[in-house]
Amino acid sequence: VDSGFQSDVVVGTAIVSMYCKCGNIDGARRIFDKMPERDEVSWATMISGYAQNGYGLESFALFKRMKVEGVNPTKITFISLLNACDSPETLDLGKLVHDHITENELEHDIVVGNAL
Repeated sequence: VDSGFQSDVVVGTAIVSMYCKCGNIDGARRIFDKMPERDEVSWATMISGYAQNGYGLESFALFKRMKVEGVNPTKITFISLLNACDSPETLDLGKLVHDHITENELEHDIVVGNAL
């Protein structure tokens, strides 16, 4: 998709979400990387897409980049990262997510609490 629509953050995020739901993670990432502007929802969408398609480690790598770029994670970001903890390799990373949730005082949020 090179129609230029990915330059609009809402449309770009919707396209990323569509590719993720269809299992085309490479396509989703191409669009995500081409977006000139990304917000918290864009990041959470790509992180969630990785998690839903079995790419837990990639979810955490993107989360790390998100933090480096100064974007604050949302509750959805944390829930997506918890969903990415589906293998022994991601267990320790899940513990770090739990620490982030506690630091941000989100453990009492009903949705985040249920994800824990």
